[in-house]
Amino acid sequence: MLSSVTELHSYIDRTQLTHELGGTQEYCHDKWISHRTAIEGFALMVKKTAQTLQLFGTELAETELPNEIQATTLLLSTHTSKKNRMKEDLLVAQGQGSRLLESINEPVVRDPDHNMNQDELENLATVQRLLSQLDETERAFDEFWVRHQTKLEQCLQLRHFEHSYREVSLKALLDQVSEKLATFSEVGISPAHADHIFGELSTYEERVCVTLSLASEGEELIKNSHYAEDSIQPKCSELRAISETVSSSLRAKKDHLLKAMELHHRLERASKWVDDGIYLLASQPVDKCQSHEGAELALQELERYLEKAEQNQLTELSTIWDEYEAVINQQLRDQVEKVFQKQASMQEMFDKRRISLKKLAAKQTRPVQPVAPRPEAFIKSPLSSPGYGPLQNGDGNSRHASLSEEEENLAVLRRFYLIFFCYDYPQVPVFSCVCLQGYASEMDNQAMVHLMPAPLQNKKEVLFGNMPEIYHFHKRTFLRELEQYTDCPQLVGRCFIERMTDLQIYEKYCHNKPRSESLWRQCSDCAFFQECQKKLEHKLGLDSYLLKPVQRITKYQLLLKEMLKYSKSCEGADDLQEALTSILGILKAVNDSMHLIAITGYEGNMSELGKLLMQGSFSVWTEHKKGHAKVKDLARFKPMQRHIFLHEKALIFCKRREENGEGYEKAPSYSFKQSLSMSAVGITENAKGDHKKFEIWCNSREEVYIVQVSCCIAFTFPF
Repeated sequence: MLSSVTELHSYIDRTQLTHELGGTQEYCHDKWISHRTAIEGFALMVKKTAQTLQLFGTELAETELPNEIQATTLLLSTHTSKKNRMKEDLLVAQGQGSRLLESINEPVVRDPDHNMNQDELENLATVQRLLSQLDETERAFDEFWVRHQTKLEQCLQLRHFEHSYREVSLKALLDQVSEKLATFSEVGISPAHADHIFGELSTYEERVCVTLSLASEGEELIKNSHYAEDSIQPKCSELRAISETVSSSLRAKKDHLLKAMELHHRLERASKWVDDGIYLLASQPVDKCQSHEGAELALQELERYLEKAEQNQLTELSTIWDEYEAVINQQLRDQVEKVFQKQASMQEMFDKRRISLKKLAAKQTRPVQPVAPRPEAFIKSPLSSPGYGPLQNGDGNSRHASLSEEEENLAVLRRFYLIFFCYDYPQVPVFSCVCLQGYASEMDNQAMVHLMPAPLQNKKEVLFGNMPEIYHFHKRTFLRELEQYTDCPQLVGRCFIERMTDLQIYEKYCHNKPRSESLWRQCSDCAFFQECQKKLEHKLGLDSYLLKPVQRITKYQLLLKEMLKYSKSCEGADDLQEALTSILGILKAVNDSMHLIAITGYEGNMSELGKLLMQGSFSVWTEHKKGHAKVKDLARFKPMQRHIFLHEKALIFCKRREENGEGYEKAPSYSFKQSLSMSAVGITENAKGDHKKFEIWCNSREEVYIVQVSCCIAFTFPF
């Protein structure tokens, strides 16, 4: 039993006692009661809010989708209104929690040196935990609402589609078109009548287009992962089948009609030409034709008119019958024979008029006496001279023997290799020399320094990378070695295999290309580059030459593929195949490394993760035994899009970012999200019976990642 406050101080430090007991600790019991009451009220509000959201989520999940457009629209509107009220309640709860948090933090805000006591710290932690729980609940509800809203919107789209499908009335359309086609005259009785029939057929084609448009609308719903695919697909198939049937009938009728219209127009053109010819004969003045000059002019006029006969008059009747056999009926046959007879009559009149005019235009001239030609007039043919042998026919008899298939392939290879070696390959040292002498050396020229912007100074290695190494390798080594294979190009695979390690210099160049591209875009408009290009008198800028090494490494694999095509039965085919495989390996390594250097946010050393085995984009669902149960249940329905890098020692999960910029700056970037050690990872193939899904789990399945691939691929784990 203590007798005084002073004796109490010998047992308990003053900093742990309130002012009433002679201590220094700030304590207000009323304030403590106020905070505790507010916290309990806020906790109850959070609990009720979570329960309300859970009940509303259950109501939404159990709602049956209506079968009518109006009812679906009303349901969507009603649920949206309820959801908005729920969000307002959440905002009220969050506001109350924020004010309570500010009240607890008030002493610290007022006095930054204030030390919270144990009660205040507990109150602060409790409110923060409740706010976090409220945020998690809201996030889970939002995700669930998005799925439910999407389903209602898809339901509304389905009802509109079904309504339009009923409105189309496919059977009625088919019957109507069939009936209309049966009533149409097959070929028409005149060009105007045929054009009218063609217009009516086009009107029905427009109705078919509406049907096809509805089918495309349904297929678009399926493409957007509509939940009622099984219901939409048969309707789309039926729409397309009926449309194809109707379209086929219309196309056949239109093709038939077009052929008939062609004959109608030919008859019309021939008839007009005959009428114009008869008018020409009638309009020639007889009195002017009696003179020699008048007869000549009239004859020339007739000849000019007859020059147009080929494009206007009808050919032989047998040709007409054969060409238009499919459309000729008795009515058209009578029209053809009538025009042909009219044409023959006009031709007869033209012939008689021409004979008369020729007689009038004839001149009496002295007959020409035949003269024997002199011997010198005969000219010896050069083909019969001693210097020429007999002509060779084209049957191949002049060849002593044809080349074998292997020899022909080798000949193709030599020509192909010669073109590559003489015209294409020398570009490698050329573009490297342009870059190094035309630009890189100028960066060391003191007379040009004043034209260089600050970001470009002392950045020659960044801009050009290891291009000097590429230049010297090709000029001093590779070019000379390739030259040795011009007579035996099928063996060039050996050269590539021996120099495969040296060719990896391209990988180093590609690693630096994003930095080089970024620097170029920053300084491309500067006076330095413009002056260099002006000196070189080049139309292309430096960036075109900086891209050449990247293009070159891809050309090697194209060269090897083309040569392998003609070398399958030749010596060296195996070396060509091995060289091609190695080049493709370099290309893959370049591609993989370009993706790895685009990862941001990873704090470790990528080289410690081992070799990159595979990479790809996947849909990932997560399950955690820890955490809020409702959030887990709701979050499972929405996958995350992740790009996964499988190394020998770890799995890296990243989020692919949007591609921005141009050129190499347009390459994708990846934000690091999570890594899993391969020694602690387990895998379950064919998760939940789906061959496109598998599970990755760790910590005794406390963390489970369900991964879905876009197609059936082999994803091999190194354990």
